[in-house]
Amino acid sequence: MEATYIKVSDLQLGEVVAEDIYANTQHPILFKDTEITNEHLQIFSAFNISKVIVYIEDGEENQQKKQSSTEETIVQELSFEMMYKSAVNQFEREFLSWEAGSIIDIAKVRTIILPLVDEVLKDRTKVYKLNNYSVPKKYLYHHCIATGIISSILASKLGFDRGYILQVAIAGVLADCGMSKIAKRIRDKKGSLSEVEFKEIRRHPLYSFNMVKDLTALKKEMKVAIYQHHERLDGSGYIEGKKLGDDISFFSQIIAVADTFHAMTSERIYRAKESPFKVVEMIKESEFGKFDIKVVSALISTIAHIPIGTTVELSNLEKGEVMFNNSYSPTRPLVKLMSTSEIIDLASHRNLYISRII
Repeated sequence: MEATYIKVSDLQLGEVVAEDIYANTQHPILFKDTEITNEHLQIFSAFNISKVIVYIEDGEENQQKKQSSTEETIVQELSFEMMYKSAVNQFEREFLSWEAGSIIDIAKVRTIILPLVDEVLKDRTKVYKLNNYSVPKKYLYHHCIATGIISSILASKLGFDRGYILQVAIAGVLADCGMSKIAKRIRDKKGSLSEVEFKEIRRHPLYSFNMVKDLTALKKEMKVAIYQHHERLDGSGYIEGKKLGDDISFFSQIIAVADTFHAMTSERIYRAKESPFKVVEMIKESEFGKFDIKVVSALISTIAHIPIGTTVELSNLEKGEVMFNNSYSPTRPLVKLMSTSEIIDLASHRNLYISRII
């Protein structure tokens, strides 16, 4: 197999180093036949290495490999999307049964959310797609499922074991189950709510708590989290208007951040969807003080860690490739524009942001 020198900026993840690489060191910083990862790209940057020698495959073989990889990715994405939409449809049926007076079958809820949790924990980038799947007409059902999924990712990031991760996911799904006890004409109203209607909507965490309080399979702290998931540390939340220093459940903060993130990224009847990267910045900056900083940091590290080499679309519709992740501004990496090969530091261009992963 032939080898050639390639600029570090043009390297692709998975390419194989063709010789040991030294950097004024006694021993190689990278050995021959090593597959390049994100960490290696950061090493090259730290040692100011501008080019490395890698193996090059036969053009046809390389093209077939890339095509196969692309097709596999598409199949995986379609598989997850179908699984997700099936879960939303199943959840809708459960929700309508609660609306009619049925009690919650937590075993069914667990069956609905567990496969999705397993998938996103293997590949957290799937969270980028959730707002694309949601449709305004069935927003509530999408929101419940997505809140459970995102809650599980945050719980995992925060170091909880699998048992608690699944419990948090179920609590996230059920946080808005009390909306089934609110009149449909209020719940689905397109215009402005009256003061009475607004107060009724804000009672849904209490209705949710009443629906889950006797479920033996759900931990007590998860029931409290469901009741408190709209409380905010600055006292601006509800039902009780608790604030920092009061007894606010940490798990409620996980659900609160997941709930807020999905709501802000999704298309609603009265609002267009926003970029996940823009929303993370909004939660970090404009919503500062409302949420536990550890949970917000978990969200940032989940959403903002974009692998080097990822193709993205910017808010001005330019497409580019992520070249370097900025640890001080994780949602704003260096991006090389495809149209001009210009490298833009998004941390210095605040008028631009990543709108989506391609």
